[in-house]
Parts: sequence; C-alpha cells; structure tokens
Amino acid sequence: MIDATRCTGCGRCVGACAPQLLSLELAHWRKRAVLHGPAHCTGCRLCALRCPFDAITMQPPAVKAGGA
Repeated sequence: MIDATRCTGCGRCVGACAPQLLSLELAHWRKRAVLHGPAHCTGCRLCALRCPFDAITMQPPAVKAGGA
C-alpha cells in the first residue's frame, strides 16, 4: 500500500522492485508511485525499505472467499 500523502515521487521504490510492479505516474501535477498487479508482488519489502518517507506499508494478501 502506498500512502499518497507521504510519497514524493522520488522513484527509489521503483528502482528497488525486481518484478517491476511499481511505476511513477503524474497525478495532480505531482509524481507518485503506483503499484500495478499487486497479486504478483513477491513480498520482498525492498520497496518499503528503500522509501525514505515511510510511504509504503506491506499488506497481507487478501484471502479468497471459501478459504481457497
């Protein structure tokens, strides 16, 4: 999860994401990190560790209905 109020668009998280699931996008005249395909996230936390603004927090994967 990326906190848009803390993200400065520095791009450090984008460079740290080996599966290339993060990108910088322009929103309201400011760059922000955006996560694409969260289901493919490996959970390595490198993006969160590289963020100097604590804008990224890891969330547990969603559990599908029916326990599967």
